[in-house]
Amino acid sequence: MTQLSSVRTNTTPQWSDEEWRLRVQLAEFYHLIDYLGWTEMIFNHISARVPGPDHHYLINPFGLFYDEVTPDNLLKIDLAGNLVEPSPYPANPAGFALHSAIHGARADAHCIVHTHTTPISAIALKQDGFGHDDFYGAQLFGRVGYHTFEGITLFAEEKERMLASLGDRNVLVLRNHGIAVCEQDIPRTFMLLWTVQRAAEIQTAAGAIPGANVVLTDDIRSKCSDLADHLVEDAAFATKLFDAIVRKMRRTRGDLWPGDDGVRRKG
Repeated sequence: MTQLSSVRTNTTPQWSDEEWRLRVQLAEFYHLIDYLGWTEMIFNHISARVPGPDHHYLINPFGLFYDEVTPDNLLKIDLAGNLVEPSPYPANPAGFALHSAIHGARADAHCIVHTHTTPISAIALKQDGFGHDDFYGAQLFGRVGYHTFEGITLFAEEKERMLASLGDRNVLVLRNHGIAVCEQDIPRTFMLLWTVQRAAEIQTAAGAIPGANVVLTDDIRSKCSDLADHLVEDAAFATKLFDAIVRKMRRTRGDLWPGDDGVRRKG
């Protein structure tokens, strides 16, 4: 299997500084998902739109574990999932179908992550979905859409129904399956996914304890949701969280890929 270094060479594409920073940040996101134990073997994807007028996206090569992703081996693809730059790895349009549908319909969705951790998949299995009575669940009040399970992959005829289920929200529960989270950039997507994951963990843990939950009013839930939205009106808050957990990951794991210096610039 080919493992490309993140050290720039004369034979690698001459990406702009902006794209290179995006590549490093997206590779960090993949490694974070592995570091936090949220992976599902080689499955699932995180995608990010490349800056510029072209509708091009970065995504992991299918077949690599998340800790094998580097800035250089990320694929650049079009909205149909086809390669727009040469790569030793093939494109996987079927795996990009969910992401393509959302990217194509939502200009604000610059980053999309799809996961099905055990707590999230457990919530996706329940008829009532996410509750909104814990600290994290309350932040999701009014922000979650639900899509009925139609099979293990997204077919063309399902696309419009899935988009209608998402609407203008940033969290989509794929019933009996998992979740898709989208946001304006990588740090905000990570922060929202973390909130969803924590809500799922707490809800599943509370469900195992006898006794009734303390129920919040819709007014309090709305206040929590509005404040959570306010925190990420600009990227600074989410970026602090993302950068902090990346630093911790690097302290624990060391270099994430060959040539990794922890700096989001062209080498």
